[in-house]
Amino acid sequence: MSPVDYHRGGFPPLALDWPRLIPLIGPANAAIARYEGVLHGIPNADVLLSPLTAQEAVLSSRIEGTQATLGEVLVFEAQGEDKDENASEKGDGREKRADIHEVLNYRAALREATIRLAELPLSQRLLKDTHRVLMRGVRGRHKSPGEYRRVPNWIGPPDSTIETARFIPCAAQDLPQALATWEQYLNDETPDRLVQLALIHAEFEALHPFLDGNGRLGRLIVPLFLFEKGLLSSPNFYISEYLEHNRDSYYEHLLAVSRDGDWSGWVVFFLQALIAQGKANQDRALQILALYNRRKDWIIEQTHSQYAVRALDWFFSRPIFKASDFITAADIPRTTANRILREVRNAGLLAELQPASGRRAAVLVFPELVDTAEGNREFAAHV
Repeated sequence: MSPVDYHRGGFPPLALDWPRLIPLIGPANAAIARYEGVLHGIPNADVLLSPLTAQEAVLSSRIEGTQATLGEVLVFEAQGEDKDENASEKGDGREKRADIHEVLNYRAALREATIRLAELPLSQRLLKDTHRVLMRGVRGRHKSPGEYRRVPNWIGPPDSTIETARFIPCAAQDLPQALATWEQYLNDETPDRLVQLALIHAEFEALHPFLDGNGRLGRLIVPLFLFEKGLLSSPNFYISEYLEHNRDSYYEHLLAVSRDGDWSGWVVFFLQALIAQGKANQDRALQILALYNRRKDWIIEQTHSQYAVRALDWFFSRPIFKASDFITAADIPRTTANRILREVRNAGLLAELQPASGRRAAVLVFPELVDTAEGNREFAAHV
């Protein structure tokens, strides 16, 4: 089967099947609006939802083939300098570390892009800067981070050639004009922002302007767009769970855009993703808020400390951490921090993942929070 070539000159589409899209546009916008209402009700959403941001990074990277779990990422991050003791690991261990670094870079790239949006619009310049963060120190770091490719690339199974590829993106010499058209449409006024976002995401993936990291960067555009256009008050929207669970359909609908000109079919899929993921995000955020409110009353009663809520906020921002990090970085007097940590561990809020050993501090986990973010009971069942 011959590869599908990029739809040169086909963006933005001249026409969409609006009667097919309209029944989904209202529910999709309503799903985003309901989720935004939940975000407004969450105090310090960036802190309380930080585990969901990390989970989004895990799932977006998993679509590209990484295998790291949220728990593994948080443990790695918690170990800090202690992880250097295992830096000589080989084989699967080295691959897992590389996977984890990609996940951490995804989260760092989202954070950096959000900061830059205060001074720059969502644009080619911002995406180039974000790409540099995304690729820093990971696989693909030698493939011109932050610079558009000057050679052909293709998408297909491992070891495929351009002749056996599934899809051949935009030719390198056509990228400047194609990206200028994409950027102009990104900032146009359109009948519906979510349809616009669907088209922007599909076109970016079809252009594949960088040598590596295009899939992850294309999915980062989703929360950044929703934030910049004012549909969300913070870029805490997590779409990769739906896309990862429907990976084959995701790729097939993207391919059909260039192969068949089926832009409307892609938009239908994307709006369905926003509806489903908006509901899932809302439910998960409400679960985390309920957990916070429940544990807020609990920790005040348990510790009788004026620093109880500050400690809980710290646990939500770092659901897996070294005990020594909490004691030194939580902005709580050391004696009080030690006492709070001891009391909440004894009462079962925290569990030990790795015991203290010599000068190495214990690594602790907040099982309820990690499990809520992942949507399972992995930590609660095993610690």
